[in-house]
Amino acid sequence: MRILLFIGIFLGVLTTGFGQSEQLARNFFDQGEYEKALKTYENLAEENPGNMNIFLGRVSSHQQLEEFDKAEELLRKKLDNTANRPSLLIEIGHNFALQDKDGRAREFYREALAAIEGRPNYAGILGRVFQKYNLLDEAAQAYEKGMELQNDRNYNLQLARIYGEQGNLEKMFESYLGLIDKNPDFFGVANREFGRYITEDGNNEANQMLRKLLLKRLQQNPRILYNEMLSWLFIQQEELDKAFAQEKAIYRRGEGNIQKLLNLAALASNTGDNTAAREIVAYVIEEAPSENIVLNGKRFLLNIDAENAREEDSSEIVSEYEALLSEFGRDLKTLQLQLDFAEFLAFRMGERQRAISQLKELSEKAKTDRDIARTKMLLADVLVLEEKFNQALIYYTQIQNLVKNNAMSQEARFKVAKTSYYKGDFKWAKKQLDVLKSSTSQLIANDAMELSLLIEDNSIEDTTQTALKLYAKADLLAFQEKDKEAVILLEEIKNKYSGEEIEDEVLLKQAQLYELLGNFEQAEVNYLQIIDKFNDDILADNANFYLAELYANQLENEEKAMDYYEQIIFNFADSIYFVEARKKYRLLRGDNME
Repeated sequence: MRILLFIGIFLGVLTTGFGQSEQLARNFFDQGEYEKALKTYENLAEENPGNMNIFLGRVSSHQQLEEFDKAEELLRKKLDNTANRPSLLIEIGHNFALQDKDGRAREFYREALAAIEGRPNYAGILGRVFQKYNLLDEAAQAYEKGMELQNDRNYNLQLARIYGEQGNLEKMFESYLGLIDKNPDFFGVANREFGRYITEDGNNEANQMLRKLLLKRLQQNPRILYNEMLSWLFIQQEELDKAFAQEKAIYRRGEGNIQKLLNLAALASNTGDNTAAREIVAYVIEEAPSENIVLNGKRFLLNIDAENAREEDSSEIVSEYEALLSEFGRDLKTLQLQLDFAEFLAFRMGERQRAISQLKELSEKAKTDRDIARTKMLLADVLVLEEKFNQALIYYTQIQNLVKNNAMSQEARFKVAKTSYYKGDFKWAKKQLDVLKSSTSQLIANDAMELSLLIEDNSIEDTTQTALKLYAKADLLAFQEKDKEAVILLEEIKNKYSGEEIEDEVLLKQAQLYELLGNFEQAEVNYLQIIDKFNDDILADNANFYLAELYANQLENEEKAMDYYEQIIFNFADSIYFVEARKKYRLLRGDNME
């Protein structure tokens, strides 16, 4: 037993030593110490002459030392002594290519490809070796020939990637579609690959090519799969009415589901395409298999109306809420509808006492901890509107006890901090915010960090926190949707505390309110002031990104939008806006999205 154990340890040491020596050779090679690499590979070759990695390491070392004759001698000798390894022909060809003898190189590449005729199994390995040397045309020929000679071989994935690198979009998409045809489960993988070429621009060449191929296949073979892929494409292009047409076709053939249609409606609403959202939901209501889906559909439509209602339409929206509640009842089945109604009453109609009364009654009816918490969250929000901060804090604290350790609990804790900030209790607010910096919700963590820094930065020099108290009051006015009053107060703070720590915060907050009020030119002025005066401070990336968005979406100046997205890319690599800025910059520049 001891002898066996000793042998095992001895063999393990030998194997480990060998592996380390090969890694040492690779390290020498990677560091450009080719003579040391060659010597190490030669020593290893004596111990293991059949190892191809070591053999090719020797060849590459000779090539880096420009000892091409020695490399060729090794390769030809290995080719003569090795059966069934036509990949060595590619290696010899590559050796000639390194000497700029392209004609001779092509001879060996052709000879390697010819070997596939007799042994189609060679296609895979030869394709990979050609790809290793970026010989894409030859690699494609190898895979194509292999598939032609053996019907059971599938190199579509390799071919698709090669065609993509060559810029041959039609062949690339055809290869991916060939893969999906044989295995629909590949759809998800292919979509990720498509994402490298498909953009939001429906006129993009790749978008048009994929659409043409899918429509052609759908006409020839009306598979649900092609409807699904067209729907995906139209969603990328934000043509949600066209995506709906595909999803409706899928649903009518008994393959779709109502939830997918509702998700599409929500996406349409979030992107501002309320026409498509209404059309989709109207269809869902018509086709709905249950009363609950009808309720949610009608609630969805009413919320769109409420979101976009003018002040003079508000009474009509209230009547619509009441009519819907009369139709479906005021029980727990309509809890979310009742919450929506209370929120509209409080935030849009100014009927806060009515909202508070309804919410208190609803919190008594609710059965589950989650429903009670949702109701009390809105009730506390309305109490903040009323500036009844202490009552609001009680409800937010109750929520944390009702739904511990989840997103709603963290949201309630953040609102405790925000409410304390509104009432001027900055010390307690900061204590809560510092805990939330490590929140599992990235949004809450970011918001907590920003508010914590605001309090900290404006409490050092101004120990009375006078400017911060005024700013918190303006922030509360914004929460109460008194945007014009908030702008006026922020202007007073800006004039009184010009050059102090609070100024950039005031400029940013005011700019965002100007946008809500439709005063885009004044918002632009504020963002430019931040960039001019505070471009080394913490809000600089916010200002650059918001200004880029303003130029792109409201002021219709794509050139300036690109300039400010570019500022994020090159000067604010750590910004939370970096990824989005890079994506939008490339889109405006017309890049294929990688």
